Amino acid sequence: MKHRILVAGAVAALLAASSFAAPAKLSPADEAAAFKAAGFKLKGKQWRACDDPSPASAPGVIEDVRDANGDGQPEAVISESGTYCYGHTGAGYSLVSRQADGRWKLITSGTGILQFLNSKGSGGWPDIQIGGPGFCFPVERWNGRQYALHRHEYEGKPCRAR
Repeated sequence: MKHRILVAGAVAALLAASSFAAPAKLSPADEAAAFKAAGFKLKGKQWRACDDPSPASAPGVIEDVRDANGDGQPEAVISESGTYCYGHTGAGYSLVSRQADGRWKLITSGTGILQFLNSKGSGGWPDIQIGGPGFCFPVERWNGRQYALHRHEYEGKPCRAR
């Protein structure tokens, strides 16, 4: 009996974890508006910001949807890959935010892989680390107008970019 309770508890925990881990989804209209705010254009059935002719490139995808700054509106991280536009890093990102009036706005974009950190800047916006090749990555902080370089770190420890 005790074994069955433990198994049932483990299954319940897995189901709960999977429901919490499920990324938020945008409606098709919000998805299209988010891509457009990030400067992407629909080409066939693919969203593209880069006109990379290489078959190795990948179209834009929404990697993450969350209320990053606690304002009750979703933010979306959009990524695209290919070395034609993103060089050795091979990836680009855009962070867009739905405004209170329903419009989507580009917050920041660049080359690399965006990762939200637990530390925060102005207005509750999380710091973002921009990953790529190497071992010392820039961390940007929202200053009320834009994301700007705040520090460099590797695995949570300060480092010096060369």
